[in-house]
Amino acid sequence: MWDLLLLCAFSLVAGFVDAAVGGGGLIQLPAALLLLPGVPVPTVLGTNKFASFFGTSFAVQRYARHVKIDWATILPAAVTAFVCAFLGSRVVTLLDPALLRPLVLGLLVVVAVYVFLVKDLGLIHAPKHPPHRARWLGMLVGAVLGFYDGFFGPGMGSFLIFAFVGIFGFNFLAASASAKAVNWSTNLASVIYFTATGHVLLGTAIAMAVSNVIGATLGAHLAIAKGSRFVRIFFLVVVTVLIAKLAHTMWQG
Repeated sequence: MWDLLLLCAFSLVAGFVDAAVGGGGLIQLPAALLLLPGVPVPTVLGTNKFASFFGTSFAVQRYARHVKIDWATILPAAVTAFVCAFLGSRVVTLLDPALLRPLVLGLLVVVAVYVFLVKDLGLIHAPKHPPHRARWLGMLVGAVLGFYDGFFGPGMGSFLIFAFVGIFGFNFLAASASAKAVNWSTNLASVIYFTATGHVLLGTAIAMAVSNVIGATLGAHLAIAKGSRFVRIFFLVVVTVLIAKLAHTMWQG
């Protein structure tokens, strides 16, 4: 009982962080692995994704009411990400995702340094591409990061936000809203896959989902209220923590 309450507390915090800037998996997944001892790892992953899916759903709904989302670009990206997340989930059974850790760590360092040095990055919303080009670029981003999320996952939200800021010219608030919409589709793909294969602890997952929804609603509300400058700072904090987490994991390994 106490383990479940503690797990729900972590899920609430994870939902808050994830809705604002991504990276909630840094909190929720390690907590689930620790507090669900003896549960097979695929089942922990499935339970975690189930909770995250509902939190992301509420975050997207909240953002859509207050932030103008370029759905003509984001919907094709989300559909492509959905399909590629399925492919990534299948490939993970054939390859060791740990092989990606050094590459992901290096990319995150580059992202953090770039965002830190370019002070006005993502503070002004100035889309760079005409609609047809933005749609194709969105599908490319959805394909690459959707596959990555299904295969490995850490930093998915951060990479999406950086892509929408750096490639598309969105401000951080619009990028965060867009990232949640794409991330929703990859979470849906994972939930379908893990549920179909019997890897979800339904009672635990529902309790975590309720907590995640509360956190996600609060996180999206705070990001909308504070704006892009706040999201930029929060983004840098989360990416720094993610870099430290991956580096620590590699060092232990």
